[in-house]
Amino acid sequence: MPKQTILVVDDEEDLLEFISYSLRKEGYDVLTTDKGETGIKMAGENRPDLILLDIMMPGMNGIEVCRVIKQNQDLRHIPVVFLTAKMDEKIEVQGLDLGADDYLPKPISTSKLKSRIKAVLRRYRNADKPDAVLSVHELLIDRDRYVVTIGDTEHQLPKKEFELLYYLASRKGKVLDRQTLLNEVWGNNIYVIDRTVDVHIRKIREKIGEAYIETVKGVGYRFRQ
Repeated sequence: MPKQTILVVDDEEDLLEFISYSLRKEGYDVLTTDKGETGIKMAGENRPDLILLDIMMPGMNGIEVCRVIKQNQDLRHIPVVFLTAKMDEKIEVQGLDLGADDYLPKPISTSKLKSRIKAVLRRYRNADKPDAVLSVHELLIDRDRYVVTIGDTEHQLPKKEFELLYYLASRKGKVLDRQTLLNEVWGNNIYVIDRTVDVHIRKIREKIGEAYIETVKGVGYRFRQ
């Protein structure tokens, strides 16, 4: 089995060296850069299996880099794990909305770094291969393009909104509690609050209408039968 490649983008030289050493010992190929713009270029040239991305960098910050990557059809499938010295709920939600898969706080524990990376890569490797296009009620939900079509109107959704909608629609009629949705869509190795689900449901409804996803009071949500 070929080595998996991890791209690390961080402006702290000591941290880059530490992460590179730790991951190479673990058997990964590691690419590094201290600039967001260069990170995007390296991602395009090397197609890494995962990107570790610092949020606070001079020039192009991690949020902006993630946005560019997730808007690129050829790169958007690459999992992104943010590195952050300061946990801020607003920034965390923004990153998750863009499609980030996890957060690692600084200073970084070697064991946690390895564990989180393995968990994210395993989740992608073991993911079910769902239908490319799901047709439910009046909706066509296209996984390849992250597009939902209603009649002649297309709506392109951010990654987590799309995955949440797809998960609910593929289990129409079933009531799903918030914790299940968090575990299945965001993964059980990342900490996000229940309100994150509510915020994403609200944004989905703003785009496709109120008729499809029902709120089951005190429990969670259900895609209507």
